[in-house]
Amino acid sequence: MQALVEVILPVFLVVAAGYGVTRVGWMTEASVDALMKFAQNFAIPCLLFMAIARLDLGAEFDWRLLSAFYAGAVAGFVAGLFGARYLFGRDWEDAVAVGFVCLFSNSLLLGLPITERAYGEAALAANFAIVALHSPVCYIIGITTMEGIRARGRGVVSTLGRVVKGMATNALVIGIALGFVVNLTGLPLHGTLVQALDLIARAGLPTALFGLGGVLCRYRPEGDLRLIAYAVAVSLLLHPAVTWGLGKGLAITDAQFRSAVITAAMAPGVNAYVFANMYGRAKRVAATSVLAGTVTCMLTAWLWMMTLP
Repeated sequence: MQALVEVILPVFLVVAAGYGVTRVGWMTEASVDALMKFAQNFAIPCLLFMAIARLDLGAEFDWRLLSAFYAGAVAGFVAGLFGARYLFGRDWEDAVAVGFVCLFSNSLLLGLPITERAYGEAALAANFAIVALHSPVCYIIGITTMEGIRARGRGVVSTLGRVVKGMATNALVIGIALGFVVNLTGLPLHGTLVQALDLIARAGLPTALFGLGGVLCRYRPEGDLRLIAYAVAVSLLLHPAVTWGLGKGLAITDAQFRSAVITAAMAPGVNAYVFANMYGRAKRVAATSVLAGTVTCMLTAWLWMMTLP
């Protein structure tokens, strides 16, 4: 119970504050969009850039850690895809959008702050290793599957072109890529620049959490409730369960195990709705799953944390 009150609840209170001020009209939708644009296109890319630039790549990019987390993510995608198609009778394009909901856990806006509050800033190295690959891996899986279904013979080159374009224009991916460039080349960064980037980066998570509340205020639980419950259950139970089992089996360190399980146990991220909106498929399911998952995650994350060393 102490973890729920001291670690998880403060994070969700920031989300609730953003939801509340937007709900009563103290912030407009345009203000929320501007806040999220700053967080997602500037502050969090700076956070990821600085984290990757400073990361010990040899120590933190452990194949066992990444295998445990991403095997769970892919299991969630497959369960969402085939569950939506065969259990709920949705067409293949809707099913891909539902699969993406089950694939994309909120590693940034929830996983990072909860891990930091629970175990300290020094415990985030494994989180950053996961996050560095999160958007590229998830979008490659989602876009490639969707474009492959939609192409119906249009060709591999066209599909790959859309995947590359989507990656090259994503601010998070750009921040991560530049961090790798600095890390691998040893390019020195001037102290004044580092201080400026750190200032922007520190604003990223609290701003994004507050803005997330404002974004969630737009969504209303409605329709498709059985499919939404299924997607949320896959996200909050199946993904972390697979990660937990593989993490134990592969004997990853305690620090890696905590980061992997907590990140896997997070609710679907806003990118799940962004993906659904991009293709115009299963948007109501994605939006409501983000909202319902974020609320439910407060309890399920605490339960998963109880299993951690």
